[in-house]
Amino acid sequence: MAGLYFEEFSVGQVVKTVGRTISEDAIFSFAGLTGDYNILHTDAEHMKSSQFGERIAHGLLGLAIQQGLAARIAPELVEQPVADLAWKFRGPIKIGDTIHVEAKVTGKRDADRPGWGIVTIVRRVLNQRGELVQEGETQHLVERRRG
Repeated sequence: MAGLYFEEFSVGQVVKTVGRTISEDAIFSFAGLTGDYNILHTDAEHMKSSQFGERIAHGLLGLAIQQGLAARIAPELVEQPVADLAWKFRGPIKIGDTIHVEAKVTGKRDADRPGWGIVTIVRRVLNQRGELVQEGETQHLVERRRG
């Protein structure tokens, strides 16, 4: 999707990103950055007896990583916040999991700003086993082809 003009997006178009493996270092760096040292993410001994059996990544770390992966395929897309859209956390992301994003264009419409359009994309974050761990919908301001 990188470098595409509004007219070049088509509803139903699907793009898959490369994968990224979630490391223990990423989880601890995120905990340090955010101050979220919840035992779900930082206490290996406690989490052995949890429903997950081990530490899990912060949901927002997964969300941030999927944004970075998606930005690799379309770095110039400008996201438009939409109040009624939600991000859903469907399952845990564990240390060693490799996640990737499947992005599907589900809508296109004119933007209020001349020369631009809005593209709606549903993003699904899957682990190496094909399990859905997160999903949501984003909208992007995309330039129209000039002349």
